[in-house]
Amino acid sequence: MNAPEKVAFLPDIQLQVDTRDLRIDAVGISRVRYPMTILDDRRLLPTIATLSMTVGLPAATKGTHMSRFIELLEARTEALDQEGFKRILLEMLDKLEARSGTIEMRFPYFVRKTAPVSGVQSQLDYEVCWRGSVSDDGRYSFSMHVTVPATSLCPCSKEISAYGAHNQRSHISIETELIGEMAIDELIAIAERSASCEVYGLLKRPDEKYVTERAYENPKFVEDLVRDVALALNKEPRVGVYAVEAENFESIHNHSAFARIVRTTQSDKRQDRHLHLLSTGTTR
Repeated sequence: MNAPEKVAFLPDIQLQVDTRDLRIDAVGISRVRYPMTILDDRRLLPTIATLSMTVGLPAATKGTHMSRFIELLEARTEALDQEGFKRILLEMLDKLEARSGTIEMRFPYFVRKTAPVSGVQSQLDYEVCWRGSVSDDGRYSFSMHVTVPATSLCPCSKEISAYGAHNQRSHISIETELIGEMAIDELIAIAERSASCEVYGLLKRPDEKYVTERAYENPKFVEDLVRDVALALNKEPRVGVYAVEAENFESIHNHSAFARIVRTTQSDKRQDRHLHLLSTGTTR
């Protein structure tokens, strides 16, 4: 088979001048699945991440170089922590010759949990998203989003029933713009402490008894869930702007109960800071 013919010159249409005088806020690639190793709190976690990588495009530039985003991922060899995530974003801006840009990376995060009575261990998965952005003025921001499964038990049902109370599985979502580095497990723990009871991948009968009674002794409305999480975040100096959502998948209704709190905490009162937080409604 003959070798491919060498081409002396191939025109780059993307470098042509665009005359429509319209800047593009974000252009790039989305829904890219890529193997990653996350380094969080000295723990290595191999996972498959789904990424969106975009840059701002000046009005006079016709297009960006899409292949360079993948080249950036292919060049990465080390495990990725929050500081390394920032470095990739800055490398992206340099490689694409852009002033602003964003990388959003979603991935499943597994924690080996120990059942409360039997001590049996099992894996439980959580949804995590890291989002880093550099604005036109050069300011870097980093936000972390976790979705945590939990149990909630209805205080009203417990109060009015002669025996028992209805409970349900809940999703508690926290998204926060971090001022200082914070481990994924720390945000997960805030959500789990605010629930009626945390959930586990594997439970034996003594564990089932424990978690059932624990939830019964600790009833929470969906409003209680978001308020308790918000109170904990307000005390955390590394947390800036945040949004908390809770959704209870009701056991006696064919709909969910839902609540949300969006706040700027006492540790960061700069009202001009903006974070794209859970703007699409309930987290599924």
